[in-house]
Amino acid sequence: MRRLDHRRVIQFTDVSRGEATDCPIDRAMLLARFHAREDGRVLSGAAAFAAMWRAIPMLRPFGVMARNRRVLAVLEHAYVAFLRVRPRLQRLARRLA
Repeated sequence: MRRLDHRRVIQFTDVSRGEATDCPIDRAMLLARFHAREDGRVLSGAAAFAAMWRAIPMLRPFGVMARNRRVLAVLEHAYVAFLRVRPRLQRLARRLA
């Protein structure tokens, strides 16, 4: 996503490395799910991805579509399913590296 953010409008914070953050969310919760701040609101999961997409011109149409509650519900379901397999994918990636 950083490569797609040509305008540098997204501020990425790696909380796994202990980078300073003024986010009111506990670090463990930050590590468990993806979070983003848009218009002063902290978003989580698929809603956070959609906010990030809206900031990147190439992905903006997907982010706008995700404003529809049904589309966002489908994306959130897919995100939760991904979170279940993420630990296995991380282990596989470590073995392949």
